[in-house]
Amino acid sequence: METKEAFRIALQSLWANKLRSVLTLLGVVIGVASVIAVVTLINGANGYVATKINSQGADVFTISQQPAFTTNYKDYLRYQKRKIISLEEYHAVQSECTACTQVGAMQSATGKIVYGAQSSTDTTIRGYTALMPEMQNLNIVEGRGFTQADDNHGAHVAIVGYDIYENLLKFEDPLGKEIRADGVPYTIIGMGEKQGKTLGQSQDNWIAVPLTAFEKTYGTAKTLIVYAKAGSGAPAMEAASDQARQIMRNQRHDRPGEDDSFTLETSDALAGLFAQISNSIGGVAIAIAAISLVVGGIVIMNIMLVSVTERTREIGVRKALGATRGDVLIQFLMEAGALSLVGGVFGVALGVAAAKGVAVIAGFPADIALWSVFAGLIVALSVGIFFGVYPARKAADLDPIVALRSEF
Repeated sequence: METKEAFRIALQSLWANKLRSVLTLLGVVIGVASVIAVVTLINGANGYVATKINSQGADVFTISQQPAFTTNYKDYLRYQKRKIISLEEYHAVQSECTACTQVGAMQSATGKIVYGAQSSTDTTIRGYTALMPEMQNLNIVEGRGFTQADDNHGAHVAIVGYDIYENLLKFEDPLGKEIRADGVPYTIIGMGEKQGKTLGQSQDNWIAVPLTAFEKTYGTAKTLIVYAKAGSGAPAMEAASDQARQIMRNQRHDRPGEDDSFTLETSDALAGLFAQISNSIGGVAIAIAAISLVVGGIVIMNIMLVSVTERTREIGVRKALGATRGDVLIQFLMEAGALSLVGGVFGVALGVAAAKGVAVIAGFPADIALWSVFAGLIVALSVGIFFGVYPARKAADLDPIVALRSEF
């Protein structure tokens, strides 16, 4: 029997039992859809984080009280007990790190912004030194950024995110308008580029003010995050980060042989750590999805055994007319493979739709990986063929005389 003919007969058999075929497909559909959705969301998240981290430059590293990502609660408590990064330590890095080409610092708080009769809550208020917008690659689409004079004199000026422009200013020209951040007046001098949402959370609900003005309102008890830029190339990054680490250890009186009492992170380390975390989560999710595929494969095997029993006389007639054992084996393997492959196609479509739905509703980044689509289809086909071997062998081993006597 030709492969093309066997595949045609397999599809006809599936179409003749549409409801049973659909119910049989559910396990494979759910399993493949889960894998595709998880891979698509993780791929999108990794790409988004890599873009955000790299946007500040591969030559930028940070010094902070605790890491950006913490996976252990005990470690988190230990980091919380560290001394804060102070303004004096920032100035030490700024003046003594000769291998650093730029050094900046920031603090942040959450507060209420008021303009006229309009207000917003849970707005991030950032305290920036003059170089921070540039070091974070903050694109200012209107107005200007901060100057050193703004920072030196604690000027009451602000750069605003797009949400402030849209929701409070109602698309008025923002430049020169006065807003109040937790009751303190600031004059808008610039507006940042729209960034959209991530995980349903707007990235544009913020204002930035000079760090000196920020500390006048919120005090100096909050920890700083120091940003430092090295020259181009790995040797320059290593030299600058090593020098900054030594300056910080001296400032904080860390003893030789003791761990750092602060965290120094590079862009590559942050991206790698996030990828490791997301891949671990993805591995668990895919392992759970694999259970659905196994269940789907068992259902396919049971249905194919029922099909063999129902078509015993048909098998006997085929063998009596000259069909070989191999012909019958291929026919039933084709049916099992076609059944699972169709389920794989529907699973891919459902998985992509689910991932895109999450992206639209929750603002979670999603990026379809073509390799995952092909992998999903191949896995689905493999599941069908693997679990279809036993029913196919049972059909191929039927004695034609006994089969013709069957009452089915």
